[in-house]
Amino acid sequence: MSISVGDKIPDVKVMVATSEGPQAAQTGELLGSGKVALFSVPGAFTPTCSAKHLPGFVEKSGDFKAKGVDKVVCMSVNDAFVMDAWGKNQNAGDKVVMLADGNGDFARALGLTMDGKGFGMGERSQRFSAVIENGVVKNLNVEAPGAFDVSSAEHMLGQL
Repeated sequence: MSISVGDKIPDVKVMVATSEGPQAAQTGELLGSGKVALFSVPGAFTPTCSAKHLPGFVEKSGDFKAKGVDKVVCMSVNDAFVMDAWGKNQNAGDKVVMLADGNGDFARALGLTMDGKGFGMGERSQRFSAVIENGVVKNLNVEAPGAFDVSSAEHMLGQL
């Protein structure tokens, strides 16, 4: 069963890519206060994720701040080194927090995994976005397989 609007975000250990290197973090702390725009991609450096998904949030990070979002967070089932390299490649800087769910523990706790074995990717996170306020899901947008519509920066901005 997947997380739903009104549910509290599970508290799971993840890694965050920072300029000082990978840092351990708890999702309860990272996503638990203020207004957070969280989006998840199946994989760093993959075509749709690199051409559209992350760039949209980087480009519109100021629009999110103007609408009261304290933090924009990109999550993927990749390690922190990959997330750091991808963030640098995409000029995410301090606009987007690059969250590494390396073991997929957070995606599983959310109930939002997908089987990417047919593509050689193993278990990954589904493509989704969520508005989280003080640790509670206010909006949840889960994409249909292969789609990129409801988890985009533009769609989320329309919900704020």
